[in-house]
Amino acid sequence: MKRRDFLAATAASALPLACRRQPEFPFPGELVGPDLPTGHWVRGGLFPEPDHYEPVSVLIVGGGVAGLSAAWRLAGAGLDDFRVLELEAVPGGTSRAAQNHVSPYPWAAHYLPVPDRGNHAVLRLLKECGVLQGFDARGEPLFAEEATVRSPEERLFAYGQWWEGLYLRAGSSPEDERQYHAFFQEVDHWAAYKDAKGRPAFSIPRSRCSDAPEARALDGLSFGAWLEARGLDSPRLRWLLDYACRDDYGSRLDTTSAWAGLFYFAARKQGPGEDSRPLLTWPSGNGFLVEHLRRVVGDRLSCHTLATAIRSGKDGLLVTTWDGLNQRRRGFHARRVIFAGPQHVARHVIEGLSAARPASTRIRNAPWLVANLTLRARPPESGFPLAWDNVPRDGEALGYVVATHQSLRDHGPTVWTWYRPFAGPDCDAERARLRAMDWPACARMVMEDLRPAHPDLEKLVTRLDVMRWGHAMVRPAPGLLWDREFLALSQPFGSIHFAHTELSGLALFEEAQDHGLRAAEEVLAALGRPGLSWR
Repeated sequence: MKRRDFLAATAASALPLACRRQPEFPFPGELVGPDLPTGHWVRGGLFPEPDHYEPVSVLIVGGGVAGLSAAWRLAGAGLDDFRVLELEAVPGGTSRAAQNHVSPYPWAAHYLPVPDRGNHAVLRLLKECGVLQGFDARGEPLFAEEATVRSPEERLFAYGQWWEGLYLRAGSSPEDERQYHAFFQEVDHWAAYKDAKGRPAFSIPRSRCSDAPEARALDGLSFGAWLEARGLDSPRLRWLLDYACRDDYGSRLDTTSAWAGLFYFAARKQGPGEDSRPLLTWPSGNGFLVEHLRRVVGDRLSCHTLATAIRSGKDGLLVTTWDGLNQRRRGFHARRVIFAGPQHVARHVIEGLSAARPASTRIRNAPWLVANLTLRARPPESGFPLAWDNVPRDGEALGYVVATHQSLRDHGPTVWTWYRPFAGPDCDAERARLRAMDWPACARMVMEDLRPAHPDLEKLVTRLDVMRWGHAMVRPAPGLLWDREFLALSQPFGSIHFAHTELSGLALFEEAQDHGLRAAEEVLAALGRPGLSWR
């Protein structure tokens, strides 16, 4: 064969392969965090002892909102001898954020309901961040205008166009409207409820909620069963309530406690018959709050660090860690430990915990897929204009929020943060399904979901990055939230204290903060440094 014939044949044979290798999408992207391989090492338990244990008064394992809030509280009490260990490259957990040339953007949690005047901890944090600007004549807090979600807040895509709000009134029947009002009359009943001690049935955080039998009884059945018992079967209403369950809990009507379903609405009410409290948000979502907490912690934060074993030692606790950045073992001898990670990790790390607290195995965590799409321009719209929160009525995703919404930039480049809970009944199966998805599969899911509302969106996307959250949020399953053994999981285990949203059964910023403060104040009391509570 002559050289030119060989080259021609080689080129011809390579042509189909080259065609097959053409990228599916005209934009780049990647899978980013969390660090699943390192996180899963802890299951093996094959970590040798470190050569040396550094003394520290308090070691906080986990740099999410709960761990950072615990550190914030310790620092506020003047206790500076603490360390915070975080597996990831950045702290914040599901409240972490990132930034590109267009805007900061969230990687999950992206808002706070405006706190009432009784939520002292959140108000303290917002004041430190410059968001709380004072109180009105009634004593209600006033917030910086730029942090309050501006109009339009939300819209729904249905019947080929966008509609204002999340409840689809177009085409609704008189029976749909009757059931809608009947449901919110029930919400008003619980929003007005006070027990014999004056506590509300529903409040944020849930440590302020009543434990009266009539309130606790709601946890004994699913939200779906509660609706059925009241004849509330309007498809429009049930879609809205199912959306709420997927949005806050990663679950569906039949896998969500009725207590949690009503909490979603009643805890955010300003009062019976009144609207829900406004929302606070920032381009980086709750990453704005995390950044303030991170600055408080300063160089006492060690990222890329995995706690692999915690056991009792002489005069304290011995903690073995793996420093992934420097590829070395590191030990700590702590007087107290605050474990601010999930229980499925605690069972593997803390010696003796699994046998002592079997109730932790009842906790189920919903996986989520979150994508950030950078756009060179906005797509054309049909119907109601672009809002902060943009939700499709069809499909399994929750839609997207617009990172540049608060900046009053309604044209030009932007970043959309898109959310999809994997809300099937079996969390383990859903997690395996998510883990099996590579970047092209994730990008395909995102674009297929957005295409009905934005047919030409692909031409505007310059980058699409994806985060796979394997254990994004605890599911408030029927019977879990008021179970005695579940509630006991927040109690100290020897000199180890616990702080995490899981311990509330509600994956909210305020719950993480509340548990972080509780654990820190337990530690302060144990170390002989009690003071006035921030909670």
